[in-house]
Amino acid sequence: MASSRDRQRKLARAKLDRQLARRAAAVKRRRQIQAGVGAAVVLALIVVGSAWALGAFDSKPAQKAAEDVCVWTPQDASANTNLKDVGTPETTGLPTSGTRAMTITTNQGAPISAELDLAAAPCSGASIAHLAGRSFYDNTKCHEITSEGALRCGDPSGTGIGGPAYSFYDENVPTPAPSPSGKPAAGQPAAYPKGTVAMIANPPGSNGSQFLIFFKDFNPDKPAYPVIGKVTAGLDVVEKIGALPTVDNGSGAKVKPKTDVVIQSLTVGAPTTGAPTASPSAG
Repeated sequence: MASSRDRQRKLARAKLDRQLARRAAAVKRRRQIQAGVGAAVVLALIVVGSAWALGAFDSKPAQKAAEDVCVWTPQDASANTNLKDVGTPETTGLPTSGTRAMTITTNQGAPISAELDLAAAPCSGASIAHLAGRSFYDNTKCHEITSEGALRCGDPSGTGIGGPAYSFYDENVPTPAPSPSGKPAAGQPAAYPKGTVAMIANPPGSNGSQFLIFFKDFNPDKPAYPVIGKVTAGLDVVEKIGALPTVDNGSGAKVKPKTDVVIQSLTVGAPTTGAPTASPSAG
């Protein structure tokens, strides 16, 4: 008989498939509408062409509306009791440029500071800020030190299938340079350099609250984790945690830190303008 966790994963997979189908249908409808109004747009451009030439309609491009950027898909907390309903992020006015500072205070030393890239991953930034504002991450454990060289956090249930009662799609998954062997080319920069912060979901593509902080370079054949930011200070603390002994997490995998790694608080600052920091540093 399938375990409860297997059933939950199958339910989550089926829900994701339905979400993807709905999203594809929405894209198809939008394209049909765009095609239908295309002729009218061309005619309008011809009529007002001289006005455009004179600059009569010059204006700064408007920021994308939140509806064009993020889709918050409800998840059934009654089907997966590891989910915690804390509402959903706002649907308007979400920033799509600049950065947000994230500070993680643990029981393992100095705070870990990171920078969320709102241009590359606006939905992830909005989600983490929303959850942080509701103390979602406070007093939770980082439940896994992965074989890929990352600390996995953000699941209050510690099961790997917990999170908020909504999900959102992947954004900013690295695309490696083509290689005849199908593997990363020699000398190619790592898809996930040490200090990278990335989302992780089960099943993939149904992101919620869980994230990874890499304490060493990781360069897979097929990157799957959306990159959302990087560590700017406290990387030495992440490396210290990554060196902790691990024990069986109950499923036969020795990935659970033997010493509890507790997020005492996680806060996210206001959006700021400017490009992200060039690279993480061990502060």
